[in-house]
Amino acid sequence: MEDVEMEKMVSCNTAAAATAEEEDILLPGFRFHPTDEELVGFYLKRKVEKKLFTIDLIKHVDIYKFDPWDLPRVSKISSTVGEKEWYFFCRRGRKYKNSIRPNRVTVSGFWKATGIDKPIYGVGEYHNNSIIGLKKSLVYYRGSAGKGTKTDWMMHEFRLPLDQNHAKDNFEDA
Repeated sequence: MEDVEMEKMVSCNTAAAATAEEEDILLPGFRFHPTDEELVGFYLKRKVEKKLFTIDLIKHVDIYKFDPWDLPRVSKISSTVGEKEWYFFCRRGRKYKNSIRPNRVTVSGFWKATGIDKPIYGVGEYHNNSIIGLKKSLVYYRGSAGKGTKTDWMMHEFRLPLDQNHAKDNFEDA
């Protein structure tokens, strides 16, 4: 299997609000609560295919340059009171140059994968219940690997499967 660099979408659960410096205007009644299928089948797929959105809702950020509590201030959509989810596009970094092993280290700790990848199935006449993406759950640990302390921060990583025909052409340039 070829090592293909893939973009991923991250839904990060956090507990802070946007900074006062930013003058983001929240549209009355607007809620951004896409399903896993919509995140992968529409937003991530369009991002990889370099199709522009009319409204730019998800910011492209290297989330591993931030600790989880700093991510809300860089999000495109400010969270409303009580909501604790933010969405980002992020390239998948590698731990080693010639490896597919991901590097999930941040300034103060690291994101540790929990469990196995959960398949995301597409529904409708074009998908026939086929796998259109994968979802991985991660938990944030403060400190270094082996000595880290588990926190309440959780993240979901979404990615396209390797076997998609267009993936090999578009991911390298994305």
